[in-house]
Amino acid sequence: MQTIERGDRADLAADCARCVGLCCVALAFARSSEFAFDKAAGEPCVNLDDDHRCRIHPELRERGFSGCTVFDCFGAGQQVTQHTFGGGDWRERPELRGEMFAVFPIMRQLHELLWYIDEAARMPAATALRLQLDAARDEVALVADAPADRILGVDVDDLRAPVAELLRIASRLTREANAPATVPDRRISPGADLLGAKLAGRDLRGAELRGALLIAADLSGADLSFAELIGADLRDANIAGADLRTAIYLTQVQVNASRGDARTLLPEGLLRPSHWRD
Repeated sequence: MQTIERGDRADLAADCARCVGLCCVALAFARSSEFAFDKAAGEPCVNLDDDHRCRIHPELRERGFSGCTVFDCFGAGQQVTQHTFGGGDWRERPELRGEMFAVFPIMRQLHELLWYIDEAARMPAATALRLQLDAARDEVALVADAPADRILGVDVDDLRAPVAELLRIASRLTREANAPATVPDRRISPGADLLGAKLAGRDLRGAELRGALLIAADLSGADLSFAELIGADLRDANIAGADLRTAIYLTQVQVNASRGDARTLLPEGLLRPSHWRD
């Protein structure tokens, strides 16, 4: 069985110390089970202090802001702050606000694409795609490194479409090379509605769960080796004791949204959330 090589990808991981609180200002959120109040895009959150830090960060979930603990910018915050705007601060330079806040959500999409491309390029079974993946990464990175006006004019969907096809092929090659053939389960398919599904202890090796709705699903003790999870909604999914070490395209956002424990096995490079049980 092959393994997916995962190493340090600091440029695609959030570094809040090098950002100016962009996720707490640029993005909007609505009052819900994940946010305690409404906030408009471009309006600083009332919990953001003068040093661009969250005043209630250790208590976000207890205060009704579980949505904040799930969010990950894939390093877009420091890219926009330090590179696109040369270290500019929207508080010290108010003229940057509109453009800076508009660039940030686009940059997040670009960095998320780069993360997925990098993930695919690390799959031994997808070696034949390496040149195409490298070319795709160069194209997306060129936009991410461009001036603000170029970023604001990009159509991310045009960039995403060919990348999505490469990601699908890389996943298929990896699953075919590593996952055993299993008895088909009609419920387990791309985009499947598995809301609250009882899948505890299931052998889901190589399952294609791209875009599946797994909210509150019971995946405890399940074997998800080489299962594709790109775009799968894992909010409140129980992954206690599940094996996700080689899960394909699993992100920190999905891990943060789920419920695991000390027995949950995660891919190298993904962190165990503080709200998980011991």
